Amino acid sequence: MSADNQTRTELDNTMSKRFIWAIAYGSSIGWGAFILPGDWLISSGTLGAALGITIGGILMLIIAVGYGALTAKFPVSGGEFAFTYAGFGKFSAFIASWFLVLGYICVVALNASAFSLLFKFVLPDFLEIGYLYTIAGWDVYIMEVILSSAVLIVFAFISIKGSGLSGNLQFIFCLFMAFVVAGLMFASFFTGEFSFQNAQPLFNNEAGVWTSIILIVAIAPWMYVGFDNIPQAAEEFKFSADKTFKLIVFGIVASILTYVAMILVTSWIYPDQNSMDGAVWVTGSVIQSSMGTVGMVFLAFSISFGIFTGLNGFYMSSSRLIFAMGRANFVPAVFARVHKKNKTPHYAVLFVLAVCLIAPWLGRTALSWIVDMSSVGVSVAFLATSAVTVKFFARAEHKNIVYVIFGVLGVIISLVFLILLLFPGSPAALTAPSYYALLCWIILGTVFLLLKYKTLKSMSKEELDFMILNKTREEAMNESKKEG
Repeated sequence: MSADNQTRTELDNTMSKRFIWAIAYGSSIGWGAFILPGDWLISSGTLGAALGITIGGILMLIIAVGYGALTAKFPVSGGEFAFTYAGFGKFSAFIASWFLVLGYICVVALNASAFSLLFKFVLPDFLEIGYLYTIAGWDVYIMEVILSSAVLIVFAFISIKGSGLSGNLQFIFCLFMAFVVAGLMFASFFTGEFSFQNAQPLFNNEAGVWTSIILIVAIAPWMYVGFDNIPQAAEEFKFSADKTFKLIVFGIVASILTYVAMILVTSWIYPDQNSMDGAVWVTGSVIQSSMGTVGMVFLAFSISFGIFTGLNGFYMSSSRLIFAMGRANFVPAVFARVHKKNKTPHYAVLFVLAVCLIAPWLGRTALSWIVDMSSVGVSVAFLATSAVTVKFFARAEHKNIVYVIFGVLGVIISLVFLILLLFPGSPAALTAPSYYALLCWIILGTVFLLLKYKTLKSMSKEELDFMILNKTREEAMNESKKEG
């Protein structure tokens, strides 16, 4: 079918700059900034964790240059899907997007389970009702399943309602978290047993300085995944896509400051880091013992809002990615349909919900095996986008040596992340169950690609340029002539 005869479903321009910044910031810090500092202090020490977080954020900023540049050129839904198609064609676009869908859905599922973890700490007896079974040492209770499922359903509904509701909530929640983190940081100097000596050990004495830092840097793709949610919604911007990189930078820098602040608060008002291993939630224990109920209430609201912003952001990005793939017939076309009233890709949102509703039944330990590999999925997408940046801006008609340099650096950084995660001897290598889960996802993707191979093979570049990049027949032909 000629592009002239095709109809292309489009999304409305409803997303403001403050919503897009809040998507990047809220999706990046999520619940991790409030729950995981204790784990990072145990594995890497105070300075090791803080340096790892900061270095990881700087590496993400380097990769983000390519995202900003390509979004300005291709302001359509799909982000990496559109970029990879423009740079390397339809089959590469499918592979990169398949891995990214994995990363996004994993994060949605983990956010829902994190909400249950908060309740486990605050109201332990409430969740331990209706024991079902044990998976990998984790007891699964029906109340925990119900709570996680309810959170998933509520935020699917919010996502379907559109950016008016979800955008306002996202921005308000992000502002609240930022103010609470600043308040906790300030209060930490005057409460509890504050002392810079409490920050010892600065690094994990057994692992050493290098490994302490690398352990944290290696999970940077998972930690900062969220800034790449912005390109997924480029088609819905109410402003120029040229402002994308600025918004990404503001989101990543705010995330770095939040992560480091929560590490320091957890570290220097806790007198004995050796006893951290016994705590269910170290940061919660620290705030409760030093700042009492008031501090704990603010922290509980912050983690709840962090979970909510993560759910909101990744429902948005995963549904837009699936929508863009559906519009180009890479996945069933039903995912390209939009809600008549809200103009959102509601079938794509419902698909993400359906997949994630399986997660609460698996138990947190089994779920962590799948989530551990989300960094792999995201790193593959980072690698693809960086490679496209190099190829696209090396062409004579788009020549930009600065973008090419940052693209090359992005390729190197992404490859390093993948080596750290996949090489068995690496200190940050995936566990065996995570490898098996990743293999299953690759096999599933291969099967799906084989089923769609004929359809994809039969689609012309003209058709795909129109559906994916919103290029007219004339634009596509002119582009082909220039490349020729």
